[in-house]
Amino acid sequence: QVQLVESGGGLVQAGGSLRLSCAASGRTFNIDAMGWFRQAPGKEREFVAAISWSGGNTFYADSMKGRFTISTDNAKNTVYLQMNSLKPDDTAVYYCAASRSTLRLTYPTSYAYWGRGTQVTVSS
Repeated sequence: QVQLVESGGGLVQAGGSLRLSCAASGRTFNIDAMGWFRQAPGKEREFVAAISWSGGNTFYADSMKGRFTISTDNAKNTVYLQMNSLKPDDTAVYYCAASRSTLRLTYPTSYAYWGRGTQVTVSS
């Protein structure tokens, strides 16, 4: 099993920045990739970004490119999501997920492990 714990969410004004962290523990040798998803009230879970566990490959949803950056610190078993130029539409619960594959990382079903989420609220 792999346990994931997110942190770093909060309330920020539009145009501001936040950095989310996701610490992985347990059988982390099973992880090939990590991803961030988000879910706003009344909406489906949405892909945000993903990264291979080695950090060599990154993937972003089109609406996040240029504003969000995903990165890893393998020594700390942690993945980060730096979010800049935040908009009210970015308000959601952000979830960290771990995959045992590097395929189809934009799909929630590709991930075997999930954190409980951290709330991000962007005020206008």
